[in-house]
Amino acid sequence: MTFTDILVPFVMFILGIVAAYFFFRLQIGAIEAQARNDLERWKIECTSTIRKDSVNRSRSTLKGRISEQMGPLLPDFPFSSADARFIGNPIDFVVFDGYTSVKDDGGDRINIVLVEVKKGKGRLTREETLIKKAVEEGRVSWQTIFLKDEDTGDAPG
Repeated sequence: MTFTDILVPFVMFILGIVAAYFFFRLQIGAIEAQARNDLERWKIECTSTIRKDSVNRSRSTLKGRISEQMGPLLPDFPFSSADARFIGNPIDFVVFDGYTSVKDDGGDRINIVLVEVKKGKGRLTREETLIKKAVEEGRVSWQTIFLKDEDTGDAPG
């Protein structure tokens, strides 16, 4: 077997590999170009729908937040609006039920109610559910914190 007998098949083999490489590169390039075209077509076709959906979701969220804040002014709100204090997060209101009566008419009882306002079929979040559970189980307390007086360094009281 001569050197030429070995060299010719080897060169042919290498040329075959190179040809196959370029053939598959062209195929991959065509597939990538088709995928880019499909993506651009999808963007053009769906951008309007996606934007409308985004605006509708944003509008719905905004309506929900407005409803939460306006809750005490609505006829279905069972407490005096003057007794409600908006917090917003993690619950919507702390209602000091009877506070106005105590302040204005000399009443002698205030109930504290944590209120979460929901619109439609809204559900409590996990955090809201845990807060509700804490209240129902009586895990609520009062704490007065005295801060040091800047001038004397003493705590009042």
